[in-house]
Amino acid sequence: MAHKDYVKRKPAPRKKKAPQKASKPPLAKFKVTLALLVLIGFASGIYYLSTFDSHNLATPSAVSEKTTVVEGTKTVDVDPLPELPEEEYKFFEALEGYEVQVNVQAIESDKRYLMQCGSFREFGQADEMRAQMAFVGLEPQIRGSQNGWYRVVLGPYESKRRAEKDRHTLQNVNINSCQIWLWNL
Repeated sequence: MAHKDYVKRKPAPRKKKAPQKASKPPLAKFKVTLALLVLIGFASGIYYLSTFDSHNLATPSAVSEKTTVVEGTKTVDVDPLPELPEEEYKFFEALEGYEVQVNVQAIESDKRYLMQCGSFREFGQADEMRAQMAFVGLEPQIRGSQNGWYRVVLGPYESKRRAEKDRHTLQNVNINSCQIWLWNL
């Protein structure tokens, strides 16, 4: 018996299969069909709107005339709709000379407010901020403390609203560090 060497043996040639036709999966066919239907529907809608005759619609003048409608063998007369009455507003004349009087007492508050815009270790920095605020038309003060800090303050203000107004003025010139506090100095 002859000894076969399976390692050195050449593999047998394989038969090549004929290439199959690439067929579209059923879902792809469905998508294409759906896209075509949407496109046809859109095109027919555009065509319908372009041929739509708006002059054949009933106009208010055509409705106001008496019309005759033929239904089968009957003839029916249709009365026009009544015209809408013109609305008359009388409150404009009634309110012309009317005045409202309200008794309001001014609210007196014992609170006073202070606005601090900066606190610095060096007097030069505080003086520089005071000068920027003075260019806007405000009159800030520099207050020194025992621990060596210099505060730039405005006030006292009788109302917080007035302090807010000055703070908005300072924000317009990019001084955004101001805080409003109750006056306790």
